[in-house]
Amino acid sequence: MDKFDANRRKLLALGGAALGVAILPTSAFATLSTPRPRILTMNNLHTGETIKAEFFDGRHYIQDELSRLNHFFRDFRANKIKIIDPGLFDQLYRLQGLLGTSKPVQLISGYRSPATNNHLRARSSGVAKHSYHTKGQAMDFHIEGLSLSNVRKAALSMRAGGVGYYPRSNFVHIDTGPVRHW
Repeated sequence: MDKFDANRRKLLALGGAALGVAILPTSAFATLSTPRPRILTMNNLHTGETIKAEFFDGRHYIQDELSRLNHFFRDFRANKIKIIDPGLFDQLYRLQGLLGTSKPVQLISGYRSPATNNHLRARSSGVAKHSYHTKGQAMDFHIEGLSLSNVRKAALSMRAGGVGYYPRSNFVHIDTGPVRHW
């Protein structure tokens, strides 16, 4: 009887894994598995800057383009730059693929220095003390013309990190930390 239960568990686990792979959004899976360039077009709503960066050439990250993105994501209040986790750019690129859009991403907040984070935290209960923004692993944004709730749903479906939903402030938060949402 125990041998039958063990085999049954193995069969159920394999079937579940196969089903999980079968229902993955194929376009989202192909977005990162296909070796092709990854390009982001963004506007920084606080600085007025615009960027179009091909940060991955199909095989490797392009360091000069990552540096440009790091500067674009800088803490504009303190004029401090931090290396941004390239996985965040991958996540954003994949999200645009899921949403079927190439419209510019409207960046609201990228890197925040600890001093800026503490300043914002004193003014709002929605700012985490140990924010992933201070680690270069988070961004707040929206995409012009797309429903914020659809952006949130697509981000949640990726299960790639944290997803915060702020409809009153008109932005979605994504980060490369553990999978969670609020």
